[in-house]
Amino acid sequence: MNIFKSHFWYNKNQRNGIFLLVIIIALFQIAIYFFKDSGKSVSSSPDKRTLAFYNKIDSLKLVALESSKPRLYPFNPNYITDYKGAQLGMSISEIDKLLAYRKRNQFVNSKEEFQKVTNISDSLLNRIAPYFKFPDWINQQKISGNKSNIVKHSKIKNNILSTTDINKATLEDFKTINGVGDKISARIIKYRSKLQGFSMLSQLDEIWGLKPEILVKIKQTFKLVKLPYIQKININTATFKEILKTPYVDYELCKKIFEYRDEVAELQNIAQLKNISGFPLDLYDRIVLYLVAK
Repeated sequence: MNIFKSHFWYNKNQRNGIFLLVIIIALFQIAIYFFKDSGKSVSSSPDKRTLAFYNKIDSLKLVALESSKPRLYPFNPNYITDYKGAQLGMSISEIDKLLAYRKRNQFVNSKEEFQKVTNISDSLLNRIAPYFKFPDWINQQKISGNKSNIVKHSKIKNNILSTTDINKATLEDFKTINGVGDKISARIIKYRSKLQGFSMLSQLDEIWGLKPEILVKIKQTFKLVKLPYIQKININTATFKEILKTPYVDYELCKKIFEYRDEVAELQNIAQLKNISGFPLDLYDRIVLYLVAK
């Protein structure tokens, strides 16, 4: 009986061992098959679907690259900034020439004038000139072929002006300019009142909502005949609120002025304002219209 059990146990283990060996051989063959198959897939050329996928990726890359390039839109060349000029391919000296020309309150009205002022090359002009957009009234003047003064060709609504003095012009005077209605006229007069009169025509640029082409017409129609009388404030004796009410002086600047006044005890000359850290030097000529050191 023991011999029979021993023999049965031996046969059972033998069968299990053979079965296990068969499984190992089968797994090994499967592994070899997949290894060969993967090797073939690596070395073989991509199929049609793979190629189509790669082509689609390449086309999307080209679209993204094209869309990332800066685009040119119609613009008025009179208002080119340093950044815009650099984008267009203009040199620093060419940009500076245009800015200096504009600082004299002069405008270019054609691509020929633009090239004459900036001295840009013909190739650059031909590339950017198609995007130049001048005001409609300039284009109409070119069509008519009339080269007389632009003031005479401003679109006048009723041809009646009581004065050309910017500081005496009425609501109706401003409305004679095409594009200027009740709201803009009232806005100009309100700002003029705040300033106690315009001391320079460039102050018109500070009025919100005035389009560049309308500003040109106003400046060419109205003149600064006489400087306004402005009651100046003594910076050494004025209160914080009095100086804060001064045009061009905000809370932070007013605070700096008083801190500096406490530091020096008394300003001997109004030009000492320039010594204040962070003082807006570009507004100095405007601020000193209202302040004086006594």
